[in-house]
Amino acid sequence: MNTKEYEQIAVVGVSGDASKYGHKIFRDLLNAGYPVAGVNPKGGFVLGQQLYKSLSEIEKKPDLVITVVHPAATELAVEECNRLGVKHIWMQPGSESEAAVGRAKEYGIKTTLACFMVVKGVW
Repeated sequence: MNTKEYEQIAVVGVSGDASKYGHKIFRDLLNAGYPVAGVNPKGGFVLGQQLYKSLSEIEKKPDLVITVVHPAATELAVEECNRLGVKHIWMQPGSESEAAVGRAKEYGIKTTLACFMVVKGVW
């Protein structure tokens, strides 16, 4: 596990509900020492951290976006990644769609379809 691999990670789909994967992933990335920002269209705070309503609100552009949302929301995240120049999106299982993957490829955004937490050894 290399917590310095990324300068800024954004998790799209952070939830205040501790039973949801968006919450668990955000919590465990924070606890592991990753530089992570949470995104939820409602904003607010989770685990004492401010949530941003969109990727574009985050002060430091993420070099990695992890999606933990419905596939339609992932498709929107891909569009925002393209506008912001984000080069890598990691779609957690269940958040991907053919449209999201295809559009990311079209934009030249590296796309990974797997559980970040397992692949990176956090879980």
